[in-house]
Amino acid sequence: MAEHTTIPHPPKRIPILGDIIGIDRAKPNQKTLLMHERLGPIYRRTIMGTHLTFASGADVVADLNDETRFRKHVGRPLQQLRSLGGDGLFTAFNDTHAWTSAHNVLMPGFTKDAMRGYHDTMATTIAELVKHWDERPGQRLDVSAEMSKLTLEVIGRCGFGRSFGSFSRDAVDPFVTAMLRALDYSQRSSIPIPILGALLGRAEAKQNAADIAYLHSVVDEVIAARTGNPGAHADLLDLMLTNPDPETGQQLDLENVRDQVITFLIAGHETSSNALSFALHLLATHPDIAARARAEIDAMWPDASAPSLSFDQVPKLRYIRRVIDETLRLWPSAPGYFREAIADTTVAGGYGFKAGDWAFVLLLRLHRDPVWGPDPERFDPDRFLPENIKARPGHVYRPFGTGIRSCIGRQFALHEMVLALATIVHQYDLVADPDYTLEVDELLTLRPAGFTLEFRRR
Repeated sequence: MAEHTTIPHPPKRIPILGDIIGIDRAKPNQKTLLMHERLGPIYRRTIMGTHLTFASGADVVADLNDETRFRKHVGRPLQQLRSLGGDGLFTAFNDTHAWTSAHNVLMPGFTKDAMRGYHDTMATTIAELVKHWDERPGQRLDVSAEMSKLTLEVIGRCGFGRSFGSFSRDAVDPFVTAMLRALDYSQRSSIPIPILGALLGRAEAKQNAADIAYLHSVVDEVIAARTGNPGAHADLLDLMLTNPDPETGQQLDLENVRDQVITFLIAGHETSSNALSFALHLLATHPDIAARARAEIDAMWPDASAPSLSFDQVPKLRYIRRVIDETLRLWPSAPGYFREAIADTTVAGGYGFKAGDWAFVLLLRLHRDPVWGPDPERFDPDRFLPENIKARPGHVYRPFGTGIRSCIGRQFALHEMVLALATIVHQYDLVADPDYTLEVDELLTLRPAGFTLEFRRR
């Protein structure tokens, strides 16, 4: 085998401009998925001298996930998002003191005891969503919008003692509207092509600046309201305002606190909202799987008048958890993650990476790798039975990222999603529009577009 193997590139490379043909600004990750199917587990676009490497094969990703040789890379879309999230856990550069301190301070907020403390707030918020739906019988509801209301309220209340009043109105909260525009702008403005980049004109840039200013103002208001009475709430904001970094003994500065609050409002809201939306689509279009999920929850929650599930019951909903896991396999909320070489190295097959070279691991393709079996597009929660998990490499399933920079709120999100999905399946039949075909929007994250359901009381 040669020491270095040439990384494939798309056809029809143009002199100077490079591999610009075939780029899709609206759905770049879905386009990349198709390109992987054509070019294999790794390929590279070179655009005016800038390399963009994409990886998805199990062998390639095994090397990219090696923490001794690769680390997180803050890719172009995340760099664009730094104007909003700064040194938040998601957008901070490697080896920054702000990230390390915030991570140290926030870790206690995701212990089992902390999770137990969030449960009742989650259950109460889900009950409010159910009441909100019961007041609208027979209506077809925009599922992404409804799940956005729920998860924004959950992270707002559990993390920061803030309610956005999502169930008192039909419209989406302006915080969410501004946030989604900022996510969309960060992705589209990250494409390194001067001609296409110019399409994001002054009006859009001005709107983005206004959105960021508004989002900052809302979070600053939340922080200011708390600084006068710190320590009164057992939530993430109090952790950041009252607990020093155990390594340095120093408190987080307020700008760092704001960066983390915004990060959790974005990541904690978007991940859960999109996953629940996809899960409801998959259950509504797979009635046999929905029936199995309903049977499990009905057996554990036989009395419909009981208020909700207890904290200790949620981990026992193993089939519903498998539904969530399989949903995140097919449609991970974050379509991928960036990895950067620490030093000169090679990955599977001898593909060379110099120190600082990066690759984007496309989960949409990795989660459809042949290692998943002959029909990876099929929705099958039993892929996550214990014996099936043991039979495949662990690194081929990474919906929450990998390594030390993986999602700190993973257990929070999973508990919230299982509790919410179980409650919805227990209370409602999911009546789909027979004419709807799944379409997926991309705004850094993935979400179903135009998907509606009637939630019909059982």
